[in-house]
Amino acid sequence: MDNTLTAPQADTQPQESQSIAVEIYDQVYHLRGTDPAYIQQLAQIVDAKMSAVSAHGNTVDSLRVAVLAALNIADELQSLRDRYESLAGSLSISQVTMRSRAGSLAGLLDEVLEDRKVG
Repeated sequence: MDNTLTAPQADTQPQESQSIAVEIYDQVYHLRGTDPAYIQQLAQIVDAKMSAVSAHGNTVDSLRVAVLAALNIADELQSLRDRYESLAGSLSISQVTMRSRAGSLAGLLDEVLEDRKVG
């Protein structure tokens, strides 16, 4: 199983993988990745979600808790993707509207400047 994680990078130069130990739901996992702080951040998110699921449920089975936490995280991801798509669609419509408006204003400006040349 590949336990290598890669953080989103603005830099395109490859970075060397580092090993980091993280604790998730009272278990230690040794992961590799290019950004230990990012890996630790992800582990904290998963740990918090598993703890929240466990606190609200009646199960002590860590596999069941992990699956329920994964479903909660997947739900959050899908909601964010839906929101992103909605905003991206709105932005596209706004861009078309702004381009159309800019074209109209440019046409009006051309008419005014032409009238000044003639008059």
